[in-house]
Amino acid sequence: MDLLFEIQFDNGTRWKATGDDSLNLQVNDYCVVRKDFYMDYARIIKIYGESSKFADLIKPTRPQTVVDHKDEPAVIQRKATVVDQAKATENLARAKSALRTAAQHIEQLNLPMKLINAHYSYDGKLITIQFSAEGRVDFRELVKQLSASLNTRIELRQIGVRDETAAIGGISPCGRPLCCCTFLQDFASINVKMAKEQDLSLTPSTISGVCGRLKCCLKYEHEGYLEMEKHMPRRGDCCECAEGRGRIADRNLLTQKVVVELDDTGRTLTLPKEEVRVVYPEKHKKIAPQDGKERNK
Repeated sequence: MDLLFEIQFDNGTRWKATGDDSLNLQVNDYCVVRKDFYMDYARIIKIYGESSKFADLIKPTRPQTVVDHKDEPAVIQRKATVVDQAKATENLARAKSALRTAAQHIEQLNLPMKLINAHYSYDGKLITIQFSAEGRVDFRELVKQLSASLNTRIELRQIGVRDETAAIGGISPCGRPLCCCTFLQDFASINVKMAKEQDLSLTPSTISGVCGRLKCCLKYEHEGYLEMEKHMPRRGDCCECAEGRGRIADRNLLTQKVVVELDDTGRTLTLPKEEVRVVYPEKHKKIAPQDGKERNK
């Protein structure tokens, strides 16, 4: 029976792959896979189950970083042996050397490119080099020179800053490994409005990730915050509480409490939202008390 797996290469690229259940592969096992004209070496990061039940998943996980854009998955040939592991280690050293060679050619051609990493296929028939750049780069001459220098087929792949960070890895501000290089596979659309709706500080250093873009985790709890916000008063709303009338100075969506600044004394109180009633400005009526001075009703 064919099973569907997700595999990851040393450059961070992820593929779907099929393999026979007789291989007895487990998560974190290494394997040798075939893709088109070459063989490669990868790690199992997920096992879905019978491949026929997951036909809709058989597509590149990240189209901008995969080597081949065809929808057909790679085919796992075998579980990696000690010999395969030694070969993969050798290829890592060759990839570093290829990256240095590429850097020299880029400098000679004066191309505005930032090299990220290089990956040798298991059999050495293909080298994939990932890079980032501000705009589009014409690297046709570079490919010709690299093919001649390294004597193999070259695949250059331009990636964005978020994919660059995922490929390099690192530690996020929360102290955990970056989501994009561990479990996060697809980059959702993130905007500043999400931070506003979660009552977060809009300081760029606070809401930006290592990549310089808005943090992906702003999306994780966004819907929950929208639900919590539904029945909460807003900052600046006029309100009444047992101690008198005032305005909402601050609020905490998680604790469902508000900070009320009283009109008469300026004192602030932290109260559960249930103890506060919003009174809109148009409902504020002024009446003349017996002493002849106006006061808010």
